[in-house]
Amino acid sequence: MLMPTKTPALRNAMSIDVEDYFQVSAFAPYIRREDWNGLECRVERNIGRILALLADKQVKATFFTLGWIAERYPQLVKTIVAGGHELASHGYGHERASDLCPAAFLEDIASAKKLLEDLGGVPVVGYRAPSFSIGKANLWAFDVLREAGYRYSSSVYPIAHDHYGMPDSPRFAYPVREGLLEIPVTTLRMGSRNLPSSGGGYFRLLPYALSRWMIRRVNEVDGEPAVFYFHPWEIDPGQPRVAGIDAKTRFRHYVNIPRTESRIARLLEDFRWGRMDEIFLGREASPRAPAPTLSPA
Repeated sequence: MLMPTKTPALRNAMSIDVEDYFQVSAFAPYIRREDWNGLECRVERNIGRILALLADKQVKATFFTLGWIAERYPQLVKTIVAGGHELASHGYGHERASDLCPAAFLEDIASAKKLLEDLGGVPVVGYRAPSFSIGKANLWAFDVLREAGYRYSSSVYPIAHDHYGMPDSPRFAYPVREGLLEIPVTTLRMGSRNLPSSGGGYFRLLPYALSRWMIRRVNEVDGEPAVFYFHPWEIDPGQPRVAGIDAKTRFRHYVNIPRTESRIARLLEDFRWGRMDEIFLGREASPRAPAPTLSPA
């Protein structure tokens, strides 16, 4: 008997981190922040393609948007909101939360929130840290997020990774502070390890059938909605190639980019999707998740 291509009982959260190719953390050693203004910016056209794809599949999503991008492309913000999508914050300048002190972090996330709200005309309640950069060493960031008025964060990746990750944190949405929910991106538990199953470079690297199987298993076995994410530059094979980068960074950034847009189109058809705020806010944390023990470091 053929497996159904949709999981009708659950909606999963589709999210896009709105940043351009030259802003990724892995390129920081090769591209100076002060040179960003002189580089070709391709985010507007790529977001246009994503919005068209979402409209075609009748999917609403959450756009974690950099203040730096919003400031330069205000119409882009308005178009996201007009399409019925959630406008959320990715901070202002794609600085990792782990690289900032509490005061600088507050300035970054508060300025981005105000800018996005002024441009979009809607409340901004969600935040995702660049490179999932909230971990055991900077748990104070949750207190700052609450102070800035956010209601949820999607900043923890419960895997072991050389650039980020907190593998022993809960896998599903949980209250991390009073009034603040942490919604980790999705992992699949296999034995004693959490396997990445929520997008990004892993989605480009792994066979599509495996990614689909992992998301379906989270839905059907864990009984939880998945949180998927990707970046606009991941559907852009024509983006300028960054010279001088090491082989590992080159592979991670460029692998299978020509295939990503068609894979995302299949994903939108194979599952039900929605906005982060509509799926999670007001929803109880999973009873299957271990009681969080996270406290300020």
